[in-house]
Amino acid sequence: MASNGQLELIVVEKEGGAPIPCRMQLHNALGRPWLPRGAPHLGDHFVFPGRITLELPLGNYAFEIERGPEYPVMYGHFQINNFAEDSQTVELHRHVDMAANGWWSGDLDVHRSPSDMQLLMSAEDLHVAEDVTWWNNKSDWIGKVIPADPLLTFDHNRYCHLMAGGLARAGGTWLLLNLQTPMPLAGADPEYPSSLECIARAREKPNVWIDATRSYWWDLPALVAAGQIDSIELAHSQITRDGHSVEEPAAHPRDKALYTSAAGLGEWTQQAYYQLLNCGLRIPPSAGSGSGLSTNPVGHNRVYVYVEGDFTYEKWWEGLRAGRVVVTNGPLLQPSIEGHPPGYVFHMEGEKELQLEIGLTLSTRDPITYLEVVQDGHIAQSIRFQDYAKTGRLPKVKFHHSGWFLIRAVTDDRRTYRFATTGPYYVEMAYQPRMSKQSAKYFLDWVYQRARQIDLDDVVQRKQVLEYHRKARDFWQSRVDRANAE
Repeated sequence: MASNGQLELIVVEKEGGAPIPCRMQLHNALGRPWLPRGAPHLGDHFVFPGRITLELPLGNYAFEIERGPEYPVMYGHFQINNFAEDSQTVELHRHVDMAANGWWSGDLDVHRSPSDMQLLMSAEDLHVAEDVTWWNNKSDWIGKVIPADPLLTFDHNRYCHLMAGGLARAGGTWLLLNLQTPMPLAGADPEYPSSLECIARAREKPNVWIDATRSYWWDLPALVAAGQIDSIELAHSQITRDGHSVEEPAAHPRDKALYTSAAGLGEWTQQAYYQLLNCGLRIPPSAGSGSGLSTNPVGHNRVYVYVEGDFTYEKWWEGLRAGRVVVTNGPLLQPSIEGHPPGYVFHMEGEKELQLEIGLTLSTRDPITYLEVVQDGHIAQSIRFQDYAKTGRLPKVKFHHSGWFLIRAVTDDRRTYRFATTGPYYVEMAYQPRMSKQSAKYFLDWVYQRARQIDLDDVVQRKQVLEYHRKARDFWQSRVDRANAE
């Protein structure tokens, strides 16, 4: 490539510090992105290990440098003159250290080259990543040596699992995590074998984790009824940095009159998840950037998991299963309710009102107007951020019955849905979870609608697939019959 000048760019965390990996967007005077040869890149951004020599045509350039949400975005510009050879150092100053307080970041849905993952994770200050390297009956490992241990460990506290798999069927897309080797699962017909049969086969392997990439896939109620879902993404690949999402064929359609604008898909994703919580189910929320399928950077959508004591890969998954999580693509929340992280169950005695003090530390790079307390699927309290900033306190949350609640922050970004949410906390009266008849009916109707879509000419295959949905019908009907709340 012909060039008229060059700039050595060095990014450090503090004055005199060593270079640190980061992500960069570089645009010329016309606003066109410039991607240097050899640097891992996607869309309009690239990553480098903290030091890079940029060979550029003459002109003016503007840049943005990021290192995940715990650092502020650094903006700058420079000019390339004839035969220029210059050097510029940029300092990044961490404004919050989530890991120091026990919160460790992860991205469950990455589609990038395994050879780039170490740099990609370091550049985003990400600690756990699941790299999806096989899909249905296809695999990136064909003709390659499958590693004996697919868990890549580096920097003492970063882990990348290189054998994550994806299953795409007519009823949705699911991630199969922590497997040791790829599994040939899907058949030629998108309905047969069903998602449920494929996942049941995957369950025979030790330590497998099933992540639902959407809360609104058609087969989600059936898989939940079968006890096959370990987590559900609230921040997923269709929620991007600055774009709008498209409809997906396997999705239970949302009410577009109710869920409008760029925020509509994010709101619908959460509302479908809230209906599950209303049915007394405790499935933790998760996050995945979809980086490589979407233009999101690795870790743009991430889930922070609270880990007590020393951090390990195994303890991270234990914390995720327990629901000790915060999901975000922007604001950073560190909740503590009566000294407990999310996932905790509070118990009520008798009919005495339960009042809980909300402890919250919040950091954000994007403007926020309101903080919200969501209780039993509805916004129970909406607190102006400026009022919270003055006192650092939120009103107490009150319960007279079993239920659940969480804290949510949504930014003012109108281009997309940029938000953070804690995992749910639970409240039980007489050791019984709240079970809503209305929400259970919602999923019962969903199962009936899905069963009517099954179109298989083979009578035996059709019967096998419909049997899963009949079992799901019985499960949700049981929830309707046992409901203790409207």
